[in-house]
Amino acid sequence: MKVLYYNHTGQVSGAERVLLMILSRLDQSTRPIVFCPAQGELSKMVSELGVAVSAVDLLELRFTLKVSRLFQYLRSFWRLIFQLRGKVVAEAPDLIHANSIRAGLVTSLATLGLGKPVVWHLHDELPRHPFSTLIRLLALTLRRTRFLAVSQSVADNFRGAVVPLRSRIATILNAIDLTKFQPKAGQAAKVELHVEDSECVIGIVGQITPRKDQLGVLRAFAEVVREIPTAVLLIVGAPLFNRDDEYAAILTRTANELGVEGNVRMLGARRDVAAIMQALDLLIVNSIVEPFGLVAAEAMACSTPVIATKVGGLVEIIEHGETGWLVPPADEKALVRAILTLAYRPALRLQLAEQGQQSVKTRFSCERYLLELDALYLSLTNSFNHAGSFEPQKQTGKTSLADAS
Repeated sequence: MKVLYYNHTGQVSGAERVLLMILSRLDQSTRPIVFCPAQGELSKMVSELGVAVSAVDLLELRFTLKVSRLFQYLRSFWRLIFQLRGKVVAEAPDLIHANSIRAGLVTSLATLGLGKPVVWHLHDELPRHPFSTLIRLLALTLRRTRFLAVSQSVADNFRGAVVPLRSRIATILNAIDLTKFQPKAGQAAKVELHVEDSECVIGIVGQITPRKDQLGVLRAFAEVVREIPTAVLLIVGAPLFNRDDEYAAILTRTANELGVEGNVRMLGARRDVAAIMQALDLLIVNSIVEPFGLVAAEAMACSTPVIATKVGGLVEIIEHGETGWLVPPADEKALVRAILTLAYRPALRLQLAEQGQQSVKTRFSCERYLLELDALYLSLTNSFNHAGSFEPQKQTGKTSLADAS
């Protein structure tokens, strides 16, 4: 089976890391080809896996109501539709895997009349916006499309009030590489980062952007330093999109204003994230919106206790007080209390670390993920007919991605 994967950006973030994991572990019977922009690291990383890559234009398409921006985005959108259509005709894939909602929109419209099944991989939640309703209604009309959500939270968000979409959405929880993220002492990373064993080492890992709320962590950490003067905060990640560079500058300025610049390390993007996680006493995921929470699962696999906000897919990963610690989003006082509670209770941290590691090991392996994905691909290709739509199936009381709309 030939599968075409399309990613609308060349930057590597959470969705792209999942795509790379899929490509590195596909069954030999699957012949993949990836379409993505040449700009960014993704194209290079896909090539390093020995997977064919075809360069396409960068998609400029964002939620806005500004007329000037809308015209700019629509030009990019339609240009890419025609470009992709030609490439799809040339490659003749059996299935198209679009690795985002934006990618799904482009590929579904680019393949009108070509009789190709398309899977939208839903890595993000749609915001409250008039265009979100339009996207849901368009998705409902595209009978060749099915939707793969990374969490039940994402599935519920994408469906919204459009009830008929329910039977066309499947959920496969993300997976992590358990050979890379595993328990270790983390001593080497501590030495490199000049972190003493006696210090309370806290980390936040991920794209530098307001929705990850690194600023809230920084303000909470300043309160923690009053109680634990030797505490260290490692901020790992880089700004990737939009005006995130400005947000990164605010973080640096705020650390200086709070007087904790000596306790904070801004590490930028790193290739040794697993080693850094292994060196942490606590990892914080402070997202305001979090479709899944890949970083939380990775830290848990490293036996690092996690404090996370009670939003989105994080509540599907973490059981409060058992496999991690949940706090309300945008509640800095609650975050301070959680950090201090766990900092002063090493036995509780150890319990969370052990139970979290075991949970991830049993629930988020790559082997489990690929089995479910292969079954999904097979069900889609088997139920797709030559007329260019999915075969209606008898209702059994259950719904699957192969069910008709």
